Amino acid sequence: MRRAFAITALSVLALALPAAAETWTAYTTPNDKGLQWSLDSDYSYRDAGTGRVVVMTAVGKVGASPRMGPSGPGAADGVGFVYALDCKSKTFVSIGGYSPKKPLEISGTWRRAVPKTSDAADDAALMRQACANSAALPTK
Repeated sequence: MRRAFAITALSVLALALPAAAETWTAYTTPNDKGLQWSLDSDYSYRDAGTGRVVVMTAVGKVGASPRMGPSGPGAADGVGFVYALDCKSKTFVSIGGYSPKKPLEISGTWRRAVPKTSDAADDAALMRQACANSAALPTK
């Protein structure tokens, strides 16, 4: 009985650890308030239906102790967005967002949304970072 319990506990732990892993890569420099945007490369993938690169972003405060974010949905300090990027046309669609008070909810109609362009430096930095290795991303 103990052996079965130990195997079950280890299996649950093994499955839970990879799901919680997040590899955040900063794509902006910290602003005057110390905020910096990052993307979760573990979440990034190429959408099979549209060919767009889907990325999760989050904001964090550099130098805070303990560091605030970036954290994913459900975390006390998790604030961010999910975008679908068209690397060729340099356009994007916002497909969801999250905060400590709002769980991540992905729009069911985002594939039909009209893509937007932006002149913002943060958006351009996200596009550069996310699209740099987009060919190596898994397709889902």
